[in-house]
Amino acid sequence: MTFKPSPQTAKAEAPKNPLARSNAEDDSKTQTLSAQGHGAQAGPTYGSLYGPRFGDEVRPALPIETSDPVVYPWQLPDYGGNEVIEITIDERGEIVRKTVLHSLSPDIDNKCLAALENWHFHPATRNGAPIPSKQDAIFPFKARG
Repeated sequence: MTFKPSPQTAKAEAPKNPLARSNAEDDSKTQTLSAQGHGAQAGPTYGSLYGPRFGDEVRPALPIETSDPVVYPWQLPDYGGNEVIEITIDERGEIVRKTVLHSLSPDIDNKCLAALENWHFHPATRNGAPIPSKQDAIFPFKARG
C-alpha cells in the first residue's frame, strides 16, 4: 500500500463574511467577574517563573543553626534509609513539637530528636509577619557494614 498525493491539494479558505459583533453585548450594564478584576488568573498569560504576582507572600522557615545526630557505627541500622521527623516551628523560630514519621530504630530516633534540640530557625513569614509552620527533618543513614 502506497500513498499517492493528488495533484491538487485542498486548501481551507477564510470565511467571506466575518461575524459581526453584537452591540447588545457592548451596551450591557453587567460585567463578568474577570472583567472586573475578580477571578482573573494572576500573572502573565503564558505563566511565570516566579509564580503568581498577587496574593500573600509566604516564605518557609529557614535553619539558622543545625547539628547532626551522633550515631556510632554499631548503632547504624541493618538497612539504609531515612529517619523522618516532622517539626513544628513557632513564630520565634523555635521547635515546639517533634513527631517521628519514619523510624529506623529507637536508638536512632532518640539521637535525631536530641540533635533537633540544637536547631534554630528564622521563622516562616506571611507578608513579612512571622507565622508558625511545619517541616520535615530528614536524616539519611547508610546500612551498617
